[in-house]
Amino acid sequence: MLRLFAFVIVFNTALATALLIVPLAGYLSFRLGVTSVPGGRRQEPIAMPKLGGMVIFGGFTVAVILAQLIPIERSDPYEVFRLVGLILGGAVIFLLGIADDLLGLNWFQIFLGQIFTSAIAIIFQIFIAFFNNPFTGAQTGEWSPIVTVALTLFWLVLMMNTVNLLDGSDGLAGGVALIAALVLFLNSAVRQEPPQTSISLLPLALAGALLGFLIHNFYPARIYMGGSAWFLGYALGTLSIIGGAKMATILLVMGLPLMDLGWQIVNRMRHGNNPFSGDRGHLHFRLLDNGIFTPRQMALVYYSICAFFGFLTLVTTSQIFKFIAFAFMLICIGIGFVAVGRISALQDDGGPVS
Repeated sequence: MLRLFAFVIVFNTALATALLIVPLAGYLSFRLGVTSVPGGRRQEPIAMPKLGGMVIFGGFTVAVILAQLIPIERSDPYEVFRLVGLILGGAVIFLLGIADDLLGLNWFQIFLGQIFTSAIAIIFQIFIAFFNNPFTGAQTGEWSPIVTVALTLFWLVLMMNTVNLLDGSDGLAGGVALIAALVLFLNSAVRQEPPQTSISLLPLALAGALLGFLIHNFYPARIYMGGSAWFLGYALGTLSIIGGAKMATILLVMGLPLMDLGWQIVNRMRHGNNPFSGDRGHLHFRLLDNGIFTPRQMALVYYSICAFFGFLTLVTTSQIFKFIAFAFMLICIGIGFVAVGRISALQDDGGPVS
């Protein structure tokens, strides 16, 4: 009964706090000039407030702090220490996102900020020390500090940029992240034996904050996430580590946007462009530009794909099955990328798309 009480309190606190912050975020966006440019990369018709990230950050932070006051069993002796690192690093990357929205930072400044934020997580004992071998299911031995630090930095920077680049259409990044957070919650609260109740409250708080934001961000959006999408990626990346090396779970749920990120980096470099520059080459932009989906339909398709593979992580304990599912997903996504690219090429040439 106490576990259910904790779940209800934390989720609803995050949701209510997020909903209360939405009007403030909209007001500050216009007051500070943190708005989108009409007709920009997202091709919106009017200027839109871009401080929606403070809705997610505020709802999440208030809820996880409240969660520490609930008298439930805590099995991790470093839980509070790691929570401080999670909030501190989150605050740094959240402020970096606002600075980018205000000042327009270059890619190198952003990269240094992401590395610094990831270093905070590592200092506070949030790092990847091992993972499960997909072929045997056994845990690898602990790596050297150099490998641990390098792998953790790569993972967190990857997650920050993946979520940021996914945030290109109404409700897309927030909805996919909501699914990922719920899968992490169910993994810790239900699937783990014994349940990691206190750990599960962290992704649950993120899910509540995301729902509050998504109510105002789903098509047609009334507020954007802005540069604070990096905070969301940082939160998902660190929570997958705190939850006991659940990177495989996130890889399956976020497989589509992760592959899209890799695809675009390679494609930009192949054409001699900056791999960190923004454009409309991402899959969700192509699907919109080619008239294949409306923004609402595309969000729902992304949700369905991510939820399906997230469901697979909850119903099977087989590491090799997850590995095969991930490989199958990559093949299907690759075929989809080629098909969409072919449609784009035909349309550019003025030919038929059928």
